[in-house]
Amino acid sequence: MSGRGTAGRPAPGPLQIRDAEVLRLEPAGAYHALTLRAPGIPERTRPGHFVALAVGGERSAMLLRRAFSVHRVRPAEQTVDIVFAVHGAGTAWLAARRPGDTVDVVGPLGQPFRVPEEATDAVLVAGGYGSAPMFVLAEQLAARGGRVAMVLGAATAARLFGVAEARRVADEVMVTTDDGSAGERGLVTDPLPALIDRIGARLVYACGPMGMLRAVTRVARSRGIESQCAVEEAMACGIGVCMTCVLPVVGEDGVTRMTRSCVDGPVFDGARVRWDILADRTGVLPDDVLGADAMRAH
Repeated sequence: MSGRGTAGRPAPGPLQIRDAEVLRLEPAGAYHALTLRAPGIPERTRPGHFVALAVGGERSAMLLRRAFSVHRVRPAEQTVDIVFAVHGAGTAWLAARRPGDTVDVVGPLGQPFRVPEEATDAVLVAGGYGSAPMFVLAEQLAARGGRVAMVLGAATAARLFGVAEARRVADEVMVTTDDGSAGERGLVTDPLPALIDRIGARLVYACGPMGMLRAVTRVARSRGIESQCAVEEAMACGIGVCMTCVLPVVGEDGVTRMTRSCVDGPVFDGARVRWDILADRTGVLPDDVLGADAMRAH
């Protein structure tokens, strides 16, 4: 089963909303949950899409946008929710916004998760706030009649996101933490094989750190099913221009190319991503990989 499908008709292209209003900014465990009023973006958004926010203000030297997965949208209210952690100056600036402030946002961007039209049993796997886009995806799968299980993992209980929400939308939820402070002690992939077998899953969806996605893909392949992985590559422009988010992906022709995560992803067929090269981290590409210049030519 290919798993290819849509959540409806293809959405129109992205919009830039220069004055998206901050409605709410609240703590969510170790993270921040931000709600923006961004007219036109909600009805275009599908699970797995992301938005890119300008940070730092007009007088800032922070020129590059920050990319965030969309958590939820509310078309009736024209709002977009994102979840983020403070990692540096850009996200620290964002965490200091207050209701009534405005932010420049572009979205939705990237390729979303593919949702089969027919009922399909699936397992959704997420690490940390990588769970943000998974809840609407779970709802769409359930609405088509499929059974949905979720595995949420993090280093500690404080870094989990959306456990209560997962229990509202999924048939079965498992929680793992590295230190055992919540759920089972271990990695998200530890209970995954048995869970796939138990519900007869035909698809695995995943979002989280690259090492986790590699492990999820390995488990899915061992069970002979497809994995769709939303990768976490740094995206500077979000529109395919700067080439900072490339990763090696095997094409339909069997050739490995350095592919832009922001426009060709962030969702990829896990079996086509060259996790072996990403894990190497030497910066030296094997001879069978076409670089960015060759990619443009294709």
